[in-house]
Amino acid sequence: MSVHIAAKKGQIAKTILQPGDPRRAKYIAENFLDDVKLVSETRGILYFTGLYKGKEVSVGASGMGAPSIGIYSYELFTEFDVDTIIRIGTCGAYNDTLKVYDLLNVEYAASESTYAKFAWDIEEDRLSPPGNVFGLLNDTAKTLSLNLIPTTIHTSDIFYRKSQELPEIAKKYNCTAVEMEAFALFANAQYLGKNAATILTVSDVIPTGEFITADQREKALKPMIELALETAILM
Repeated sequence: MSVHIAAKKGQIAKTILQPGDPRRAKYIAENFLDDVKLVSETRGILYFTGLYKGKEVSVGASGMGAPSIGIYSYELFTEFDVDTIIRIGTCGAYNDTLKVYDLLNVEYAASESTYAKFAWDIEEDRLSPPGNVFGLLNDTAKTLSLNLIPTTIHTSDIFYRKSQELPEIAKKYNCTAVEMEAFALFANAQYLGKNAATILTVSDVIPTGEFITADQREKALKPMIELALETAILM
């Protein structure tokens, strides 16, 4: 048990999928895992452990933003001996070279966030996913005949902003899309010597206004979920 996760030691698997939304964690547990147990529901943030093709896997929410995933991923790594976290989420595309439903494998997360600097004295503003999960995801995508796009994304602390201009950090690193968590996850994993990766489904294209509706999301996210699970059992 940790401050924010009520599971007991040993109730969370070595590899965990981490969506932002607790309801998405519940959906994955109920529709993809066998012998599922709810192991924590502190503050409504749900964590489940079950079997996928006979191997133990956990799934639990991170909440929204760098501070939230910073807390949950740190406690998973340090209090529950988790080795690997695969973040699965959605993102907004910065340009129309990406389309809704595109599946991205984050090769770099760039951010103006102070999280890495003030938490771990990591000065870089662009971080790569620590460990071997990035490569395993690419290999698994090929076996599943999925078009997985390696890319650099912007991890932003801001969802709403006054300026509609592309943020300077996104220009600096030619970021194709924006989300809010990967940079902090990578920072924690880098500091602690753990494995982490982020795969994202494009849910909206900012310049065109095209987006996936709430009703379409369940179907849209299925390839990403299956890719993460098939990779998780290789860890």
